[in-house]
Amino acid sequence: MIENIPFFCAGLLVLIGLAVIVTKRDLIKMVMGLALVEAGVNLLLVATGYISDSVAPIFTNAPSTDMVMPTVQAMTLTNIVIGIATTALLLSFVMIVYKKYGTRDVTEMRRLKE
Repeated sequence: MIENIPFFCAGLLVLIGLAVIVTKRDLIKMVMGLALVEAGVNLLLVATGYISDSVAPIFTNAPSTDMVMPTVQAMTLTNIVIGIATTALLLSFVMIVYKKYGTRDVTEMRRLKE
């Protein structure tokens, strides 16, 4: 049961992030919800690559026991870098939208557009 806790937490983070994206009207809060979804996906990736009683694959003279999968760790690091770039890009879009419309509220922008 205890080995399933990371999967439960990853799913919970993704659900909370999706709920924030759907329910909030502020653009910055929507970007924060997306960051929560990214954190849940990263936790899921790390949890799937974990093998109990195993060693890291970075040692050249490691014993012949089970090793943790390095592919999942590399994918997680790549996902973190892409997530930071995506968050920075979205926040710069929010700044541009705020300069143009004077608000971060999505419903106000729809009213100002008409």
